[in-house]
Amino acid sequence: MNDLSEQLKKLFPDHQPSNEPEPVDDSPHELYVQKEPMICQYEKRKGKPTTIISGYEGTDEDFKILAKEIKSKFAVGGSFKDGEIIIQGDYRDKIMQFLKDKGFKTKRVGG
Repeated sequence: MNDLSEQLKKLFPDHQPSNEPEPVDDSPHELYVQKEPMICQYEKRKGKPTTIISGYEGTDEDFKILAKEIKSKFAVGGSFKDGEIIIQGDYRDKIMQFLKDKGFKTKRVGG
């Protein structure tokens, strides 16, 4: 480690290292909870069951965070595309309960 700092001193002789720790933002990100229900629908794409969640009114970044939470909680594959979360498999009931626990309203569509 000392070797690296020596190399950096040679490259940047005028640099003064600061001893202040970098601020870390540990606060959880607050998602926008809307009044209108999100639509949770079942569809078959290329012969495989998929669960599609759409109708989120917040930012795309919040929706991506929500997609990541859903995928990690249920250990499923999926993607975020064109304002929709696409989850592999039929997980409507579990996802709707998860969203309800987070304060979202959901509406079941199809099947």
